[in-house]
Amino acid sequence: MSIHLSKLLKHYKRPEIQKEIFYNAENREVAVRFDKGFGKRPDSIQYPADVLEFAKQKATSFHLSEERWKNPLQLSTGMSMKELDELRQGWDLVLDIDGKFEFSRIVTYLVINFLKSYNINAVSCKFSGNKGFHIGVPFESFPREVNGVAIEKLFPEAPRRIAAFIWKKIEKKLSDEIVKEYPIESLQKLTDLPFEKITRKENGKTILNPEAFVDIDTVLISSRHLYRSAYSFNEKSGLVSVPINPIRVMKFSKIEAKPENVRVSKYRFLDREKAKPGEANDLFKAAFDFTFDEAEIVKQDYEERIKEFKQTRKFDINELLEAIPEEYFPPCIKLILAGLKDGKKRSLFILTNFLTSVGWDLEKIEERLKLWNEVNDPAMKEGLIKNHIRYNKNNKKKVLPPNCNNEAYYGNIGVCKPDALCQKIKNPVQYAKIKFRNADKEKPKKRTKIPKKT
Repeated sequence: MSIHLSKLLKHYKRPEIQKEIFYNAENREVAVRFDKGFGKRPDSIQYPADVLEFAKQKATSFHLSEERWKNPLQLSTGMSMKELDELRQGWDLVLDIDGKFEFSRIVTYLVINFLKSYNINAVSCKFSGNKGFHIGVPFESFPREVNGVAIEKLFPEAPRRIAAFIWKKIEKKLSDEIVKEYPIESLQKLTDLPFEKITRKENGKTILNPEAFVDIDTVLISSRHLYRSAYSFNEKSGLVSVPINPIRVMKFSKIEAKPENVRVSKYRFLDREKAKPGEANDLFKAAFDFTFDEAEIVKQDYEERIKEFKQTRKFDINELLEAIPEEYFPPCIKLILAGLKDGKKRSLFILTNFLTSVGWDLEKIEERLKLWNEVNDPAMKEGLIKNHIRYNKNNKKKVLPPNCNNEAYYGNIGVCKPDALCQKIKNPVQYAKIKFRNADKEKPKKRTKIPKKT
């Protein structure tokens, strides 16, 4: 929905709102959303009055980095992980609870209670402005290091591990709480999902699958990804992202987020003053000591593959004689193929190199890219795809897609949503090969080769 300029100005001219957005933006990269899209990156808010100046230029919302930087304006696209590590002075734990409002509220309640069970005083929460919630723990609460590594260097590894740890610990209780509120029959009507999607088999029993309704979104937990600032509008709903008292999240109503009802709360999001140094030590220790069963299985499979690769002395991208089907592709490639709004040109480069490297011939690649382009919003000009394919026909050399840690690609595009195997590989091609070979061992059968054009 379009937010009228008068409503924006009325909200952002309030001194207390300016003060809170400025507080949240300190040492962070800022991206300003305008009526027709985002402004330049990186940007920053130097003074509270900057908020009103942006609003006069028709700014609708302000988005902040989870990471804190020595100088946010020194950030640039294509920086290496080493360069980012050197510029990063800290980061906050920001968990994005994403799903239908009714379920997001239950997950948020459980996560807050879980964090408080570790005696973390500075747990904060805010409504995202639409359907979900953000939960925050400031950097000041963290240990100085984990396993001998400075904590500021453990991004995004540490927050991803903590998010996975929390989900594992609350998953069973979440299922129970959802079923208490909504019987499975009503869940099917509420979500419009089939029975097999909202349930799963575990130890021979049919149980609720909470991941069908809501999750802790880890897309946010990657370098230079942003979250909506407190007291910032949500363009889709016209509501404001308001901080709330963490213990009353189950009583929160969206009416409180209407701009005319917004009052600055004493419960700040990521309140640094409430943090006690090292109060999150036990949480970090538990998360890093926790054994993820799935990860252990993947680790064993991966080590077998590495041993095999070492015996051949190199990882040769030309060794595949068969095309790998899409079911074995990594999450980032699947997310790209699901369609994009931004980053399509970079993704065209990624997809072509990836598909070539996993055995697809250029004719099949061109067909798949055309299908992909149909689900992009908006679609690219068809000539871009044809020119790209033509270039690759002339250039016979196979090239791997960018490595996973290249934030100029997967991270900035917003498709880096890793699973357990992703933590063990450096390039998306490795992921597909490992998955394909493991499946081939389990179910040996002859796969049809995709013939190469002559």
